[in-house]
Formats: sequence, structure tokens, C-alpha cells
Amino acid sequence: MRTFLLSIVALMVSAIAVAQVPSVTVENAKGETVNTKTLIKEGKPMIVSFWSTSCKPCIRELDAIYDALPDWLEEADFRVVAVSTDDSRLLAKAKSFAEGRGWGEDFTLLFDKNQDFMRAMNVSVVPHVFVLDGTGKVVYSHTSYVPGNELELLEAIKKCSK
Repeated sequence: MRTFLLSIVALMVSAIAVAQVPSVTVENAKGETVNTKTLIKEGKPMIVSFWSTSCKPCIRELDAIYDALPDWLEEADFRVVAVSTDDSRLLAKAKSFAEGRGWGEDFTLLFDKNQDFMRAMNVSVVPHVFVLDGTGKVVYSHTSYVPGNELELLEAIKKCSK
């Protein structure tokens, strides 16, 4: 039984290690259609955070990242992509909410109103945050949020930047 469980864990870890950004169409803050594969065009590591307006832990985590970002950018060159999973009925609210918090100034804002990107990345709950290396490979992932979790993101980004 122990061998079986270890095999399952090894499969899950290897699945994360080879996962990459899928090709899905979403909307940006300007209302333009964007393919998610274009996220890796700059070759920079990135934090990709799936969130919704009704998710308090999502908002706390993105606020913590936003507050720490100026200091983090002194340590590593990367970007933050905040992906709203609010459906088309809440699209205007999600855009207004993100802009009102200032996230549009420093984050790439994407709106996954049909949850296609969410499904393609196997996200079932928010917050769900990924760190991707410069090639788009997932190198770190976590769900939920506890204050201080954002420091794990920085450490994963720094490993990608070396």
C-alpha cells in the first residue's frame, strides 16, 4: 500500500513538473481577446493567480503580492498575471474591482469568463496560484491562502530566475 501511495505522489509531482501554459482564449483588461500561450513570449518567469471577486482569500493574497511587488522586482525579473474566474455576468464587476485595487498598474489582468483557462490548468478552487518558469512550465502551485504563503511564491520565482 505504501508503494502505491508513493507512486501516486510521484505521478502528481511529475504532472506538475511537465505542465505548461495551455492555448486558451481569454479577455484582457481592454476587452481584447488574448491567447494564453502569448504569456510566455517574453521568456520571464511569472506568477499566475486564479481569483474571483467573491473569494476573500484570493483578494488577500493578490493584495499581499501587490504590496510586496516593488521589493520583489528588485530581487527577480518576473511578472504577475491575475486571472479572474468570474463568469460573463460578473465581468464588468471583476474589471472594476481589479482596477479599483490598483492591480491593473502592475499585474497583467485576464478575464476567463467561460472558465476555459481555469479548466485547462486543472483549477477546481480559487485561490489557485502557479509559478511558471520562462518557458511556461509549472514549477510551483498552491491552493488556498494563509498570510505568508506569498513568500513561497518569491522563493519559487528566484529559483526560476537563476
